[in-house]
Amino acid sequence: MTFMKIAIASDFSGFNLKEAVKIFLIEQGYDITDLGQQTADKQMLYYEAAANLSQAVGKGEYDRGLVFCGTGAGVSLIANKHKGVYCVACESIFTAEKISLINNANVLAMGERVVSQAIACEMAQKFIEGIWCNGFEEQRKKNNENGFKILQQIESGN
Repeated sequence: MTFMKIAIASDFSGFNLKEAVKIFLIEQGYDITDLGQQTADKQMLYYEAAANLSQAVGKGEYDRGLVFCGTGAGVSLIANKHKGVYCVACESIFTAEKISLINNANVLAMGERVVSQAIACEMAQKFIEGIWCNGFEEQRKKNNENGFKILQQIESGN
């Protein structure tokens, strides 16, 4: 396992899913920093949790981030407004694996009301283990790199 710094955060509606994934990843040996809601009784809102995580990931303090709310949509919208953050809300293991491999996403969003804890844990692991363009033939790798450069140009307003 390659050492990565991983941030995790949730609002109140994604708290239980975040806690399950956090425990799973710690048991797998990952170093996790929780930037979201810390206890079940102190409520953090989705935009606060997503902003906390995204500011840190966008600054390069963490390699990957996992962010949770009720659906994954709200935190994803907020996360993607931060420069250097490429977040995708996912509901399947297949998509969670592919977003780091194909799209170079650095944040995965999930919804507690949409994804079971077991599936979320597997999604998180596949996402974290994904290496951008790993195993791609040269032309496909070049196409994906070009696509990512275009994304960064759009992000910077050029």
